[in-house]
Amino acid sequence: MNIAIDGPAGAGKSTVAQQVAKRLAYLYIDTGSMYRALAWAVLNNRVPIDDEAAVSGLLRESEIRLERERDSQRVFWNGQDITDQIRTPEVSQYASIVASYPSVREQMLVLQRQMAAGGNVVMDGRDIGTHVLPDADVKIFLTASTRERAERRLKELLAKGHQTDLATLEAEIAERDKRDMEREAAPLRQADDAVLVDTTGMTIDQVVERILKICERSGESIQ
Repeated sequence: MNIAIDGPAGAGKSTVAQQVAKRLAYLYIDTGSMYRALAWAVLNNRVPIDDEAAVSGLLRESEIRLERERDSQRVFWNGQDITDQIRTPEVSQYASIVASYPSVREQMLVLQRQMAAGGNVVMDGRDIGTHVLPDADVKIFLTASTRERAERRLKELLAKGHQTDLATLEAEIAERDKRDMEREAAPLRQADDAVLVDTTGMTIDQVVERILKICERSGESIQ
């Protein structure tokens, strides 16, 4: 089966989706890293972030490749491994902006559907269950309170040596939520047939187990 996991920034989608894929021996596809890769390239090539045509053109002329490792995924832009560079606060903000451009999303949609064509994938993002894989067998909408998402992000950034504060992160996350939900192209929303999983106060293992149970029930109904 194909599993779609959507949700706002900082909800833990990537970590959870990766663990679910590992437990099921499925292919994990992190669509958010694809937008981050483009955002990184926009910054490094000094492409005007407000020029949709230029941003879209940069994507069209480049290659994004995802490679699976045992416990992680590597992200490549034109053959360069940029996995670690795409997790900075600046790239996060730019990723939300480039993801709002319809022409960018159209190109990403083609790439993402090609990746999932073989089946047995866990794909996470903002519009997987509503737009990219509307026929996914299991759809999860993962969320958490803004405060908890900011606290998780703060811990992650401090561990990597990035200096910031909780109030700034809360404001940035709220801004990204608003931009993602109000964008014209494939806005963030819970699919009608998605299961809502609020991870506030839950550990990663607890979230993974809950999703695996949902998948197990769905698998039984499919059979």
